[in-house]
Amino acid sequence: MARLPYLEADQVAPEYRDMLKRNTNLHKLLVNSPDMARAFNGVGGYIRFKSKLDPRLRELAILQVGWMEKSEYEFTHHVKIGKEFGVTDDDIEGLMAETEGKPSKLEPLAKAILRGAREMVRELAMSEATFAEIKKQLSDEHMVDLVLTIAFYCAVVRVLATMKIDNEPYYKEVLQQYPIPGVE
Repeated sequence: MARLPYLEADQVAPEYRDMLKRNTNLHKLLVNSPDMARAFNGVGGYIRFKSKLDPRLRELAILQVGWMEKSEYEFTHHVKIGKEFGVTDDDIEGLMAETEGKPSKLEPLAKAILRGAREMVRELAMSEATFAEIKKQLSDEHMVDLVLTIAFYCAVVRVLATMKIDNEPYYKEVLQQYPIPGVE
């Protein structure tokens, strides 16, 4: 159960109601601090709609963070979002294999990005070797977008966990296909 209330549009000042368009528990809770919610939505919106980073690779990096952090909410939401941006079931199975140190059919860049996300979750930063490997194929702008995307979603999973934000029931079906170890 969430630690703060989920607010509905009629409980929010009119100038902040646009932040509830997505109608998720995350947004309903964050709007308890409407100006912070707007700033949060600005970064999230940039990542999703304005970043020039390949959207499939972006979503794989986000999924890796959710998987590593055992964030049911983040992982299940981004499975659905990721599929809108080209992530396939084979990609998700590849992510799970790579996380376990097993081989996958993912292309080298995707493997390196997943490794970089794992390193940022586990070790705080990407290793020199992983950064250099990814940098061979991505521009400076793409590298900044990738690192900030991973860092932002490391923050998001901590917000979700600390605020105990409930996952919406219609996302639970994703866990049947992709159960996260250690998540009931």
